[in-house]
Amino acid sequence: MIKIFFVYFFYFFSFNLYADGIGSETGYKIPRFVSIKSNDVNLRKGPSTNYPIVLKYTIKNLPVEIIDEYDLWRKIIDLNGNQGWIHKDLIKGDRFAIINQNYNSPLQIKNKPQGRVIGTIGKNNIVKINKCLLDWCSISHENKQGWIEKISLWGVYKYEKINIPFYQPLINQLWKINLNLPFLAFNNIYSTIEL
Repeated sequence: MIKIFFVYFFYFFSFNLYADGIGSETGYKIPRFVSIKSNDVNLRKGPSTNYPIVLKYTIKNLPVEIIDEYDLWRKIIDLNGNQGWIHKDLIKGDRFAIINQNYNSPLQIKNKPQGRVIGTIGKNNIVKINKCLLDWCSISHENKQGWIEKISLWGVYKYEKINIPFYQPLINQLWKINLNLPFLAFNNIYSTIEL
């Protein structure tokens, strides 16, 4: 009886790991964030052009989360909870995020994590993700760069780290002792951007 239990346990455990963690078509992690390639993308009810259009995305670089795969189609969910299928040619792996804080005042952008304020950015702006540490992300928007708290972004997972160089611990230490070397912080003036 115990042997049968373990056989069933390992069967279901391994099946769930495959089903929930790895895409059946690509072998990439599921769920994962990607972005919309153009400003004219249809979200469909099912994985084929025969299915009706649920809604149309008209914003390029909008982050979406892939939650399933079937053939050339990817099932996604967006910031507002809309779900449906998009053809794989209409999405890209470039990482973008949406400013999604719980308050309406602009979000502060800093020259380094916990550094000085160099500008602000409004809610619902789409930003390019350059790098993410545990709690902070380096972002770009309209040719300006800076750091914002990860908790204010939709399009990055809580514990996800992105594009971290092997020497990042050294940079972190230099930041702590306030060495403002030009290659360690983004010092360009960041004008207020609101949407």
